[in-house]
Amino acid sequence: MQLYLKIALILLVFTSCVNRNNPLKKGDTITGKVVSVIDGDTFDLLLKGNRKIRVRMEGIDAPERGMPFYKVSKNYLAQLCFNKKVSLVITGIDGHDRFLGFTYLDDGSELSHEMIKAGLAWHFKKYNSDTILSNLEIEAKKLKRGLWLNENPMAPWTNRSLHRQGISTKDSFNIVQ
Repeated sequence: MQLYLKIALILLVFTSCVNRNNPLKKGDTITGKVVSVIDGDTFDLLLKGNRKIRVRMEGIDAPERGMPFYKVSKNYLAQLCFNKKVSLVITGIDGHDRFLGFTYLDDGSELSHEMIKAGLAWHFKKYNSDTILSNLEIEAKKLKRGLWLNENPMAPWTNRSLHRQGISTKDSFNIVQ
């Protein structure tokens, strides 16, 4: 894993010299300051020129509002990155016009990895096949970290699906927090 981070940091340095006057696209690396944490997998990034973009972290899905560990997850992400300079490697744009990407702190740690390691998000396998995230989730489950304290935590995508069907999940959670 250390080699992965070193390679990513080298790529960040080389790609940060590219002209940023063009629209942002997949593969670009940008830097900015995290100015707002929306939930455990989404934040706002302030770029040069006072441009603000919304970032959806690559490869993870954190608890939704009303779910167990929602506040814990959001607060942990804020503790990691709020008001800090980060580098974002853009992997795409989602259907809500949020930039998807891997986000790196100055120390080289990557936010999606940190959230999974802490047991405060799921690996979003439907949209990401990263083996590092998968292995980190397996380890968090085995160690019963965060949301994995609960025997069978409801995944956010299941929660959203039930809500789209008009089914309340308010009383669905057998929780330990």
